[in-house]
Amino acid sequence: MDIEERCRQVLEEVPRSVTVVAAVKERSAEEVRAALRAGIEHLGGNYVQHLEQLRPSVPEPAQWHMIGPLQKNKVRKALRVVNWIQTVDSLELGEHLSRRVDPEAPVRVLVQVNIGREPQKAGALPDDVPELVQGLANLPGLRVRGLMALPPQPDTPEDSRPYFRRMRRLLDELREEHERTPRLDVLSMGMTADWRVAVDEGATMIRLGTTLFGPR
Repeated sequence: MDIEERCRQVLEEVPRSVTVVAAVKERSAEEVRAALRAGIEHLGGNYVQHLEQLRPSVPEPAQWHMIGPLQKNKVRKALRVVNWIQTVDSLELGEHLSRRVDPEAPVRVLVQVNIGREPQKAGALPDDVPELVQGLANLPGLRVRGLMALPPQPDTPEDSRPYFRRMRRLLDELREEHERTPRLDVLSMGMTADWRVAVDEGATMIRLGTTLFGPR
């Protein structure tokens, strides 16, 4: 099965209310163009340098997402190549973004949550998320749209369900608390191993690599 067939198959299976972000780490421009031809509209990269190289070779319109950790010294470059930053996990990073973003072109951000409380992973701890969302929402040029998480690596897809459920509960609580502030409507969770469970638990955005492109 080629890339276009894989992508079309996934897009037919995924509910229309769920956005599929193609994870393009280590993928070529040709592979990415094949995904776009199949109907993929959102692309996610882990490294600013790779996105800088890739984007000029992919002329088709698409939304570009930063889905890997963003270093503060790469903020200016990132803002030139992405529309979304899914990995904001501190007010300090948000302030760096706010100072450098074009006020006429706000960047959409998601708060990355360390839902598994894993010390080796980035992300704000769940207890700190409400205060962080409020702080980011007050910064010019940022549009806080929701939450993103990368749960502990599952042995089976069902292992991720409790974490996805907690993420949905956390977003629901934030929406109740921030009725008048940001538009919190995005829950980015679920990857190749567990995306179906994520959708079942309320994901509105999933990040898929191997499922769309095949093995590297």
